[in-house]
Amino acid sequence: MAIKKFDLIVIGSGSGLNVAAQAVNAGLNVAVVEKGPLGGTCLNRGCIPSKILIHSAEVAETIRNSEKFGIKANGFEVDFARITKRASEIVDEDSQNIEKSIREAENYTLFKTEAKFVGNKILQVGSEQITSNRIVIAAGTRSMVPKIEGLKEVEFMTSDEALRLTKLPKSMIIIGGGYIAAELAHFFGALGTELTIIEFNDYMLTAADAEVYKKFTEVFSKKYRAVLGHGASKVCKEGELFAVDAQNKNTKEIIKFSAEKLLIATGRVPNSDILDVAKSGIATDKKGYIATNEFLETNVQGVFAFGDIAGKFLFKHSANLEAEVVSQNLLYPKSKSPADYFAMPWAVFSSPQVAGVGKTEEQLIAEKVDFAVGKYFYKDTAMGVAMQEEDGFVKVMVDRGSKKILGAFIIGPDASTLIHEIIVAMRSGEGTVDNIWNSVHVHPALPEVVQRAFSHIDW
Repeated sequence: MAIKKFDLIVIGSGSGLNVAAQAVNAGLNVAVVEKGPLGGTCLNRGCIPSKILIHSAEVAETIRNSEKFGIKANGFEVDFARITKRASEIVDEDSQNIEKSIREAENYTLFKTEAKFVGNKILQVGSEQITSNRIVIAAGTRSMVPKIEGLKEVEFMTSDEALRLTKLPKSMIIIGGGYIAAELAHFFGALGTELTIIEFNDYMLTAADAEVYKKFTEVFSKKYRAVLGHGASKVCKEGELFAVDAQNKNTKEIIKFSAEKLLIATGRVPNSDILDVAKSGIATDKKGYIATNEFLETNVQGVFAFGDIAGKFLFKHSANLEAEVVSQNLLYPKSKSPADYFAMPWAVFSSPQVAGVGKTEEQLIAEKVDFAVGKYFYKDTAMGVAMQEEDGFVKVMVDRGSKKILGAFIIGPDASTLIHEIIVAMRSGEGTVDNIWNSVHVHPALPEVVQRAFSHIDW
């Protein structure tokens, strides 16, 4: 079998396409390998469709809460099929347009199939084999399926299937308490699904600062049944319903729950095993993420890896940043640049929203950093009063000596937007409290809560 050779092979069509495009513009003959659909996890199974759906949930929640603002809404009906159809049509059209543009462009060859390494820089793609001295692996992750008795015998959902449902479930059990669970719980719950969330930890969203994840758990638990400190130990079908045994991690006592649908949201695992990267000598860590250096090079010369499969950060925006680094280092190897992850932000589009950047208070204490904390509640601002927001707050940590911003966390409406002022200060300004203090804030706009958090630091 003749092996086809390319100037560059890119595995994965999410942010990997950013690298492919720059390589094509530089005159390289590029092979793109993607089983499909094109556009990667974010477009097809992640951030784009989920946020389209979640916006409908936010509209529903606004209507449901309208009476406290003096507006009586006489109920509403949810056209669930229309909501999910809209999201699916948008992402499907975008994916099809990406595929069409690649197929029609010069210097691109698309292999719409699964890839596996079968030798040193040799990939099996369908019935063909391809090779290149330069390979970029951006093949992402997939939903992790935990080892729970009976789980493999039932037709559970992951986020992939949940985003494509056409009928609103009456009830749902969600196993997991991270950001995927929180966002999908908000979506289904706000539209009327009766939810039971089973989480092994004592709190949800435990990657955040402790004050924030404790407040989130408190608020969320008032809306939905959150069974915390429990692990799902057994799953089965009882008639048309899913039955789940939830075992207390301390007492070992078991509580039984049942629901129409079962959603597994317990994290992600890298696709390095599907690619069989070991056949090309590519090293991975204990969790299967491809190991890379600061230039996003693997241990095999000419092979780069980035995005979720490299496990640094599992965000679309971090993958886009990494794509720029890989493009630079691949096309201009004599002037390589390291990936700069400083002030990498994140956000959870649930209700309430949560956003963060930098280090938590707990991390700074563990590192024995001399820092001060500032905190301010939405309800103590004019706009917070107007919104009747009782729970939201901004929390910031700064170095006592240099006044450098070390971390910031926001819980409340528009947290994902408000965090950007702090991100810009940290990455593009001097990164000190002065960057916030010296900015004029519109009164009575919501960003005043950020400014006041920095004005109320306990020096």
